[in-house]
Amino acid sequence: MPMQIISPDLNIDFLRYRKITIGLSLIVIALGIAAAIARGGIPTGIDFAGGTEFQLRFDPGVTVDEGRLRDVVRGAGFLDATVVRFGEVDASEFLVKFKERPDESAGAEPEVEDGLEANTRVARLEATIRQAIGPFVEQRVEYVGPKVGADLRRDGANSMLMAAIAILIYIAFRFNARYAPGAVVATFHDVFLTAGILVMANIEFDLQILAALLAIVGYSLNDTIIIYDRIRENLELHPAQDLEAVLNLSVNQTMSRTVLTAGTTVLAVLALLFLGGEVIFPFSFTMLIGIVVGTYSSIFIASPLLLFLERRYGDRKTRGGTGKRSATRERTARA
Repeated sequence: MPMQIISPDLNIDFLRYRKITIGLSLIVIALGIAAAIARGGIPTGIDFAGGTEFQLRFDPGVTVDEGRLRDVVRGAGFLDATVVRFGEVDASEFLVKFKERPDESAGAEPEVEDGLEANTRVARLEATIRQAIGPFVEQRVEYVGPKVGADLRRDGANSMLMAAIAILIYIAFRFNARYAPGAVVATFHDVFLTAGILVMANIEFDLQILAALLAIVGYSLNDTIIIYDRIRENLELHPAQDLEAVLNLSVNQTMSRTVLTAGTTVLAVLALLFLGGEVIFPFSFTMLIGIVVGTYSSIFIASPLLLFLERRYGDRKTRGGTGKRSATRERTARA
């Protein structure tokens, strides 16, 4: 028997609050857009904005950790620098990344530097690190130009678009074409809402954030499909029942599964958030927001969207999207 932490007889009128929840989502998204406009655009990390990264390995006997190296780098004026350790905890090899200008103000348009200037700044920073911590060997130095960042941004947008198209095709094939728009809108709602919160929190968008957003797309879609599947089953079992009542019944019946899935995933993400360190904090924080938003949208956004589409465009035959069996049942009943 499956584990039930919430009674299967739960009877909450979730769709009663649909106007409030949809309005709340629109407000948060609007605040995110306003924050982006006020800051002169979405804050971007080195992957998208361009910058310099260099890898170094400290000599044996030099005591150093990520925190100390990060303090030295930021103390030299590279306030947006990130430090990543390579290898085990006791390894002394690190990757340091920073943007074009150490004194670049928030929201300012970054200037383009050439390779010579980048090498000069790296040389000055390396001298500061040697003086503050100890000797090391430079492994490599790479400059990420603005064109590479623009290509990555374009590829990220294309990946989101392809994910949306794949969702449309899958939902239309798995259920009915009437289910697909609600699932896609709910998925994009999760991405925009999460991105809006990140912009308001002034977290820079980089490849970590892009990976987290794509993971959120998959998580949210899976939760929505579970509820849609139960809706389809209940529409076949209760063909004469009001559609809104069927939607509420389906959400209540899947609530135990939703809470279990979200709860266990949140525990894993919280472990990454508090134990993973500063390097993966943006990814962990984005995933935490996305799980909460994805669970919320599956309950309060996806089902109301399906209700709206069916009431506006559906009819008695196709309102539930149960396919040929529903149409056959209707014809048999009339006969």
